[in-house]
Amino acid sequence: RPSPSSAARVRANLRCWRALLERISCPGAQGIVTRRPLVLQLHRIDGDREYAEFMHVPRKRFTDFAMVRKEIADETDRQTGHGKGISSVPIHLSIFSPNVVNLTLIDLPGLTKVAVEGQPESIVQEIENMVRAFIEKPNCIILAVSPANQDLATSDAIKISREVDPKGERTFGVLTKIDLMDKGTDAVDILEGRAYRLQFPWIGVVNRSQQDINKSVDMIAARRRERDYFANTPEYKHLAHRMGSEHLAKSLSKHLESVIKSRIPGLQSLITKTVAELETELTRLGKPIANDAGGKLYTIMEICRMFDGIYKEHLDGVRPGGEKIYHVFDNQFPVAIKRLQFDKQLSMENVRKLITEADGYQPHLIAPEQGYRRLIESCLVSIRGPAEAAVDTVHGILKELVHKAINETHELKQFPTLRVEVGNAAFESLERMRDESKKNTLKLVDMETSYLTVDFFRKLPQDVEKGGNPSHSIFDRYNDSYLRRIGTTVLAYVNMVSSTLRNSIPKSIVYCQVREAKRSLLDHFFTELGAREIRQLSKLLDEDPAVMERRTNLAKRLELYRSAQAEIDAVAWSK
Repeated sequence: RPSPSSAARVRANLRCWRALLERISCPGAQGIVTRRPLVLQLHRIDGDREYAEFMHVPRKRFTDFAMVRKEIADETDRQTGHGKGISSVPIHLSIFSPNVVNLTLIDLPGLTKVAVEGQPESIVQEIENMVRAFIEKPNCIILAVSPANQDLATSDAIKISREVDPKGERTFGVLTKIDLMDKGTDAVDILEGRAYRLQFPWIGVVNRSQQDINKSVDMIAARRRERDYFANTPEYKHLAHRMGSEHLAKSLSKHLESVIKSRIPGLQSLITKTVAELETELTRLGKPIANDAGGKLYTIMEICRMFDGIYKEHLDGVRPGGEKIYHVFDNQFPVAIKRLQFDKQLSMENVRKLITEADGYQPHLIAPEQGYRRLIESCLVSIRGPAEAAVDTVHGILKELVHKAINETHELKQFPTLRVEVGNAAFESLERMRDESKKNTLKLVDMETSYLTVDFFRKLPQDVEKGGNPSHSIFDRYNDSYLRRIGTTVLAYVNMVSSTLRNSIPKSIVYCQVREAKRSLLDHFFTELGAREIRQLSKLLDEDPAVMERRTNLAKRLELYRSAQAEIDAVAWSK
């Protein structure tokens, strides 16, 4: 779009546009000449060459505008046949020239009232619907062209323009064939707005006749004759300063200028919003893949670090999930130990049975030491179950957090194979950590069973000092009171050890599993990754081709929008 600060250049370019239109216009004829919409896109280029391109003939340049006219006629016939039918399918023509600005002009079939021979009865409505489809767009500037030698009250162009633009904010009335009016009549009332007033004053033009076209009268001569006509005709002499094709170009230029100025804030807002949306989507799609092995390895390592960082955030409480591990230690593990019910394991019958079996053929003399050991071992060994369960539960939580971290690492969604590989590598590391943790945790239980705390039991064999009679039968030592005291003593010791293990086992699990997961979850994967060849690295970065194409298209669009943003900002500042 042209800068408002370059009105002179715009006016000059409008003259060039008209010249170009004349150069590509088909010779006049009776009936409908334009039978398909012609979308004429003007592109300003550097240099001094001018050429045209059709969308239906890609990569072919036309430098002879006579051939452009022929191609328009041929393409119209290909779509509509050689009769007088019409088509709403437009012909797209692009003209590249240093003498134009970027703008789109649309030439539409003229409105008609009656179908002629060779045309369907529906053609009247078809043409009107086609015209409406274009001129209803709010950014469209309407040139309502009416012949001066016909009654303006019956002008379909004025009627339909009024319907789509009731305020007349984008409609210009153009009066043609003024020089062909009957003698004794003139168009002064129309041109001065008395017969039919528009927001913009009517503009009269005098075009080349069919004879002029056949004689190849050039545009310079035609424009000179037009100026002379308005300047020398008494009825129009006082209006000559605002008549003619050149004044029409100037009026359109001025209006275009005001429209551009009014649209700038809205365009800036729209482009800024679109740029932000494109940038967001490009970020979501990720960066394009490098071609060399080093670049591919770096991309994989960076994505893995992002995943690892998100995983650590889950464990450290920045993201949810890590609190489940504390719940295991504070709730599930202690409850599991309580469910062991040591007091039932130390029932009178069980204590008597184990004490008797431990004495063997020779009953104990002072205290049943072997019986104590067997009772304690039978209780403490049962703690292995809750300890293993705690290890497995924490392992399950760590695996669950791997799934979450993978899903939250947007870059991994870009590469399905890498996503699977990272997940498998993380799970393998957690398996190794779980095995090591289970081994060390069970060692803590085994250590408590293999060596008892001596100080706890030194207080127990004191029967004589407390008045007991050592001369009693040895079988008196198996009475209920004695056995109950043994059970109570063992229960107190087991509870003491259980309390210790409730604190030490979580420490072991955290040290062997949680701490190692934070430190070296993907270390084995990184070591293996360094030895892979570029073909294997490329396989890990197997991005969906549709995503790659989408990223390329978005990048091109973003570049265009940023360029437009810079140009519009420059125009806004120049105001």
